[in-house]
Amino acid sequence: MKIKYIVLPLILLIITLGSCKKALDMAPDGKLTMDQVFADNDKVGAFLNSCYTNMPAKGTRYFFWMRGPVDASDEAWDTDAEAEPSLVSGSMYNGGASASSHALRDGGWGNTDGNNGNYWAGYWNSIRNCTVFLSRIDKATVLSETDRKRWKAEAYLLRAYYYSELLKWFGPALAIEKVPFNYSDNFSKLTKESYYNVVKFIISDCDVALATAELPWRITTASEAGRVNKAMAEAIKSKMILFAASPLYNGGQNYWQEAYTVNKTSLANLKANGYQLYNNVNFPQTFLSDVAYIGTNKDTHAALYNEYFCNSMAYSSTPVDQETIYQSRDGQGNIWDIDGIGAQDGYKSGTCPSQELVDSYETSDGQPILNLANPYLDDQHLQPNYNSANKLYSATDPYANRDPRFYASIYYNGSKRKCSWSFPEVPQSFENYPASAGNRTRIISTYIGEPQTGIHATTRKATRTGYFERKFLHPNAGNDNPVGGANYKLFRLGEIILNFAEAAAEAGVLDEATTAVNEIRSRAGMPDLPSSLSKEDLILRIRNERRVELALEENRYFDIRRWSLPTGDLSKTDRWVTAMAITRNSDGTYSYARRTVRANERLNYTNKWLWLPIPLNEANALKASTGTDWQNTGW
Repeated sequence: MKIKYIVLPLILLIITLGSCKKALDMAPDGKLTMDQVFADNDKVGAFLNSCYTNMPAKGTRYFFWMRGPVDASDEAWDTDAEAEPSLVSGSMYNGGASASSHALRDGGWGNTDGNNGNYWAGYWNSIRNCTVFLSRIDKATVLSETDRKRWKAEAYLLRAYYYSELLKWFGPALAIEKVPFNYSDNFSKLTKESYYNVVKFIISDCDVALATAELPWRITTASEAGRVNKAMAEAIKSKMILFAASPLYNGGQNYWQEAYTVNKTSLANLKANGYQLYNNVNFPQTFLSDVAYIGTNKDTHAALYNEYFCNSMAYSSTPVDQETIYQSRDGQGNIWDIDGIGAQDGYKSGTCPSQELVDSYETSDGQPILNLANPYLDDQHLQPNYNSANKLYSATDPYANRDPRFYASIYYNGSKRKCSWSFPEVPQSFENYPASAGNRTRIISTYIGEPQTGIHATTRKATRTGYFERKFLHPNAGNDNPVGGANYKLFRLGEIILNFAEAAAEAGVLDEATTAVNEIRSRAGMPDLPSSLSKEDLILRIRNERRVELALEENRYFDIRRWSLPTGDLSKTDRWVTAMAITRNSDGTYSYARRTVRANERLNYTNKWLWLPIPLNEANALKASTGTDWQNTGW
């Protein structure tokens, strides 16, 4: 049973809603009092369901089937920015946002899908529901004490999750709600807490969940899909203490030793309770088949990486996937149609990986292609600062001998895909003509002038960058094989390992940091990092490893921000995004030249873009009540 409920404004807006005082004592349907709700076992469980209502789908479920923060960072360009410039990406790239109207924050000008958007109001609503639930659960009518304890732990953990999301997006602009706010409260004393204090509050909520024996480490039955678990508590702690220690949020304090200690414990607990990296190809008939075309010579490392992201985690005590900690309850739609190679079905390509992301993949000998301390010699990223120690990379054959994760994640000029293609080939498609529409293997040619998959400045089905996304795309999905996108992995062990590696390196525990990052590299089939790296060089390598391992998973957007100073900006990363402009020569060879995706810069890079703005009416109400300006800098 699920109770419908009034979508209350966020807790802070109640300052202006004094006429609705009785609403807080009413049940969600407006007919039962809260006392009546918490006097009935089924209704108590249903109220807990309301705490789950705003759990996001992430992935492609941002407005109009786009990837939100992925497209707003330097790792990708959204084809809708030109095809539909008034939508989210076009608005972001053109700097068209304000405190009263921000497309990414508001879910595409007020529209949301899969709860990806309207963050401020949505997450505060859920925080309030969790807090109300916690204030009543001890005296509520619950038939099973096991249920009472588990439900209570879930509410604590959900509140921690929503707070962590608000911190990631909005930074230190939050109050802490330990007990429900009421309309009669004196809000003049409301305090804007520091980032660190909110993180400590989040950790305390997670610790309550972790101390509850009735909350499981893993959800093992499909009937409980979407319920939170202890592993998620460790993942939230790992992430948020890392953020608190980072330059943007540490307030000039050094929290790296604490971040190291918390992460070490969280990682050990996760591994002790059955979490491990996805290390085997479990569906070789698909991902190692002759027509999967993942990597070269059926590379098992590339295949298992692609397989992992193309399959949802099963709810079982012994799942094939023991890496995923928490996945969304929602699928990701027909990715081949809206976020893959647009020409396949004739619609749109969506997220196109950037040249900057491609540059981050090392060659197979473990050498970075660029100098990680200063990757480009110019502001526009057109002059790569090559790593002089790399002898394997060739600018005339740029996609040879790369990290297996490159082949598992990106379609590039000359790669192949077998699926249902909706069009017959024309003579201008030299590599593929002649061929009729239907299921067949096609060479993905991305050079200028290729009529189906070539780079183009405005066509929706084209690529803007010379690349297409394949990380989440089943090797052969299409209208005749409708394998949709897997449930999105909000937390996974690979990220926690890299969180620990970064915290350990920053804390000066270089041997443990190196061992951790090498665990990730070993799974990918990449050589270990040398143990002789200095602290500064090791941190650079770990940051690049995050960029590669967590590519297109929403981490980069937040990473480059937290690594910035409060007075900094994103001009070195987000101001210019580049493409590989490929020319097909008359002899069938190709020439490669870098260019910016468009002639003018992206405008979402200045200091204020480090955070989302608090909605204008909320910021005004808070300032009027407390005398303090809660709005984020620049908005």
